[in-house]
Amino acid sequence: MNATDITIDDLPVRDELRGKSPYGAPQLDVPVRLNTNENPYPLPEPLVERIAERVREAARHLNRYPDRDAVELRTGLAEYLTKTGGHPVGPENVWAANGSNEVIQQLLQTFGGPGRTALGFEPSYSMHALIARGTGTAWVSGPRGEDFTLDPAAAGKAIAEHRPDVVFVTTPNNPTGTAVPAETVLALYEAAQAAGPAMVVVDEAYVEFSHGASLLPLLEGRPNLVVSRTMSKAFGAAGLRLGYLAAHPAVVDAVQLVRLPYHLSAVTQATALAALEHTDTLLKYVEQLKGERDRLVAALRTLGYDVTESDANFVQFGTFADSHVVWRKILDRGVLVRDNGVPGRLRVTAGTPAENDAFLDAVGELVSYVGATPTPPKEQSA
Repeated sequence: MNATDITIDDLPVRDELRGKSPYGAPQLDVPVRLNTNENPYPLPEPLVERIAERVREAARHLNRYPDRDAVELRTGLAEYLTKTGGHPVGPENVWAANGSNEVIQQLLQTFGGPGRTALGFEPSYSMHALIARGTGTAWVSGPRGEDFTLDPAAAGKAIAEHRPDVVFVTTPNNPTGTAVPAETVLALYEAAQAAGPAMVVVDEAYVEFSHGASLLPLLEGRPNLVVSRTMSKAFGAAGLRLGYLAAHPAVVDAVQLVRLPYHLSAVTQATALAALEHTDTLLKYVEQLKGERDRLVAALRTLGYDVTESDANFVQFGTFADSHVVWRKILDRGVLVRDNGVPGRLRVTAGTPAENDAFLDAVGELVSYVGATPTPPKEQSA
């Protein structure tokens, strides 16, 4: 066989990876990109200067390994969580990694793996299932209602039936934007302990945009509960790749059993610490985006679209007979949104006022496509 003709199928990859596609959203050069839930506002110049100062200092010591335990960073993150999350958190409760995806990976490496099962309620963040597969963890999809909310009884029944080792609860949920009440999470936690015991991971990647409060206070007295966060969204630092979790200190000790040595670079730690010095400013941008999200919801409903209630920085809307056809027509008008594979629906990120105006102008021309019955979903790879 010619070496240039070799594909993945010719390699001895694991069977569960064959025929699958990697995670990723289209990266297209268009005037308005509202498909990846990024914060549209560049970092303020004082923060950029502070990052430069901290990175310059870190650069003087790049001949040495970084702090492998990221103690200063974890202390800063703990202070931020205590200030904004309604629950006291210490550095011993916090762990940080390269994006919340690595946090999830480390949790599944620790508590999942071959012979173990993870359960999530789909549609939800597809990386949960993808990382489960990558760690050899079996994946089970739990039920959501027609309005994309979680019914505690139905969800608890799925947990009791499948007895998972890890349960994912995403609030606000991606791609729907729906939040999960604290009492529902408590019910699922109790169901998971009765069936397992199991780890319950509450993914709060978008919580700063929520109408409600963080579920951090639920950590009290619940050693098998984990809350994961990211600096990609509210902090406007998607390019930084910094995620973190809050949990019982024993969980922090456990994930360190699988972390790679010196996994967080000195530059990453320095940049994140600079961002934590400017949280008040950054959270003002969050308030602007919450207003823009609410404007999108109202405008889409006025146009006649069906809109899912959103607590995030994005909005799910529809319904269409073929959502990909509408996605292409919006793209033809210079606006990129996300087709997540949810039948009959698309997702748009809240952008700047000008970007949102461009999006609303585009969908305003496509109202004739609204209200059709969605076609059955095609099988999704990831």
